Amino acid sequence: MIGIKKKNVEYDLEKLKKQMKRKLSDYRYRHTIGVAYTASALAMRYGVDLNHAMTAGLLHDCAKYIADDELIKDCEKYKIEVTDIEKMNPALLHAKVGCYLASKKYHVKDKDILSAIRHHTTGYPDMPILDKILFVADYIEPHRQSLTKLNVIRKEAFIDLDKTVVMILKATLQHLKNKQAVIDQTTQKTYEFYAAKLKEKGNDK
Repeated sequence: MIGIKKKNVEYDLEKLKKQMKRKLSDYRYRHTIGVAYTASALAMRYGVDLNHAMTAGLLHDCAKYIADDELIKDCEKYKIEVTDIEKMNPALLHAKVGCYLASKKYHVKDKDILSAIRHHTTGYPDMPILDKILFVADYIEPHRQSLTKLNVIRKEAFIDLDKTVVMILKATLQHLKNKQAVIDQTTQKTYEFYAAKLKEKGNDK
């Protein structure tokens, strides 16, 4: 019907918290709670559904407890595509497997939430706002301590999300290069996309 907006489904946040507490280590659970509440703060700033932001935050690492070899097997079982980079670094697969579990095990059907979970590790060019919020929240949540320029990035997150994404990706790529680690091309492409976008806006300083 014209003029009637479909109401967003609300997910049971307390139930999800209990489920994650049972599955995750104490360290990972603290991080998860930090991401969920940071995502909700960013959602308030940018006018995004709070329940959906917190749901994405609570479930973003729901597959993080799974060992690398099991992640590979899960991808085979669930018919999830695995790239050559992911075969070399299976820990990246926790986002894809987490997206699957969020849908099948935790009954999340909202496509925006599932997309945010699936892409929270590498990001991707031209992300919708919830994807950006979760990507940023995962980096700046309160329990993070020693990441590059963290205080500056935290302030920028509530001013300009695109610029924050660039700052995070730049720091991440530099960290990976310093470690001589393999870089997922999606991360590189995402950085290039948002850096170019900022340059177009004249906001690349």
